[in-house]
Amino acid sequence: MKKFIALLSMSLALLSSAVMAQHAEDDWPEPVKPYYTGQLMIDRLEISQNDNGDNVATWDMLAWYGGDEARVYFKSEGENQLNDGEPSELERTEILGSKLISPFWELQAGLGARGSLKSDVNLEHYAVVSLFGLAPYRFEMDNALQINEDGDVSAKVEAEYDIRLSQVSYLQPRLELNAAFTDALEYDRPSGINSVRLGLRYRYELSREFAPYIGAYWRSALGQTADLEQAQGKDHNEFGLVAGVRMWF
Repeated sequence: MKKFIALLSMSLALLSSAVMAQHAEDDWPEPVKPYYTGQLMIDRLEISQNDNGDNVATWDMLAWYGGDEARVYFKSEGENQLNDGEPSELERTEILGSKLISPFWELQAGLGARGSLKSDVNLEHYAVVSLFGLAPYRFEMDNALQINEDGDVSAKVEAEYDIRLSQVSYLQPRLELNAAFTDALEYDRPSGINSVRLGLRYRYELSREFAPYIGAYWRSALGQTADLEQAQGKDHNEFGLVAGVRMWF
């Protein structure tokens, strides 16, 4: 009986191999055809109140379109202090081309602008190269190197991590680090590590596409940037509470 089962198994294996070889025709289409799709992700759309009583609206969004290996990205991030009579502050807006260089990392390059949206102020324009993807243990990272029109070099690191508490709720620590390799005093950006910002948010998915959250953050200017902000009468340390929503389309 055992010999019969072994012989039957070998026969089935040989038959399967023959069938597969018979269907491996050169003119057959690929199993999965290349296709293009896109997404708009609003990672943060929130209102915060800091320890000085200031209310600030913040947005952080990302949109992309393309295939598995090549995409076009648009990133925008900024804030507006409510009821202060001042326009929004654009932390960055970038258009980038992206190329997949490993299963979890994309190399991105493009152009961007940042600065106050006042009509009488010129925005700072720069070229940017970014390493975007997932670090080990699923840390979401966006590491960018920026060079402006004057040759000033700066860097920005953002890292997030989703701790799953249940099927629909998450705790998300977040780190943001800004640094400059050259002095850009015209933009209040001396060389060195300029600032660090730590955040913690709890979000609950009402649906996969819509998740309100609450949280807190701490931000501190460092080194020469702290001295510069103190000279301008600003508080270089800041703590705040946030409420907002994360959604995607």
